[in-house]
Order: sequence, then C-alpha cells, then structure tokens
Amino acid sequence: MSATGGAHGAGAAAAPVFEVRRVRIDDPLAEPLVRELTEEYVRRYGPGAHEEMTRYPVESWTEPHGVLLLLLEDGEPVAGGAYKRYDERTAEVKRMWTHSAHRRRGLATRVLAELERAAAAVGYDRIYLTTGPRQPEARGLYLVNGYTPLFDVAADPLTIGPLPFEKRLA
Repeated sequence: MSATGGAHGAGAAAAPVFEVRRVRIDDPLAEPLVRELTEEYVRRYGPGAHEEMTRYPVESWTEPHGVLLLLLEDGEPVAGGAYKRYDERTAEVKRMWTHSAHRRRGLATRVLAELERAAAAVGYDRIYLTTGPRQPEARGLYLVNGYTPLFDVAADPLTIGPLPFEKRLA
C-alpha cells in the first residue's frame, strides 16, 4: 500500500492524491470554482444570479473571519467551499462547488467537513447556510450531513425561496 492508501502493481490504478488548500477568492486556482459556480447559478436562476458571485468583498473569505478551501486532486481544483462571518459565533457557508466532471464522489461532503473543522478551530460554534430552491442536490447534501432545516421540508421549495439550514459544531 502506498502512503495514500492505494495499491501498487500491475493493473492497479493509483489512488488520487487530495490536498486541501486555503486560497483567496481571487487566486487563479479558485477561477474554476468562481466560473463554474457562476454559470450554474445563471443556468438555474437566470442572469440576475451573476450578482451573487460578486456580492461580498474579497475580505469576506479571508482569515480570521472567513476562509475559502479548495480540494485539489493531483494539483487540480475539483471541489471547494467557503465560509464567512455571519455573527460572532456563527460561520456562514457559501460557495460550495464540485467540478461538474467530479460529482457523485463524496467530494462536497469532504469539503463541508473541512469547512466545519476550520470554523470550529477559530471559535465558531454554529454553521448557518442557505441554498437555493432549485438546488435539490445541495438540499440533500446538507440534510445527510446533519444540518437542521429551518424551513418546512414538506413544502414545495419553490414557494419558500432560499432554504436555510444550521448545524451546531462540537
């Protein structure tokens, strides 16, 4: 077994090498996240959704109150997410993204866990987030990862608007 847990030998594929890296939103490594997430929002919500990606200043995603994490596979960004300060005890998760070619591999769950660890390490004890009503994959991600919905889950999401969730950090 290699240090990354993959077997070596004839016919064995090498296990992917992942790295979690903290970057600024204007770092060139974050460009695929920003571009593809913007395209996704516009596709689902229309041209006005473009504004969501520029709504917050760069400093929102920088330490000590925020962070942007990328999950790199063999040096290439495949998933990412960020949090910013919501209030003194609460981090707000934003910018969750998995590259379209790498979905359904559990990468978003890994990014979310890394964001939770990073937020707890700087003293946040709660995560808050919203996702859009046209993002059922995100809704499912947060439910399966222990987030409490702050809305009626039986209601049609399109009648609610943004879907808020929270999670207490250990």
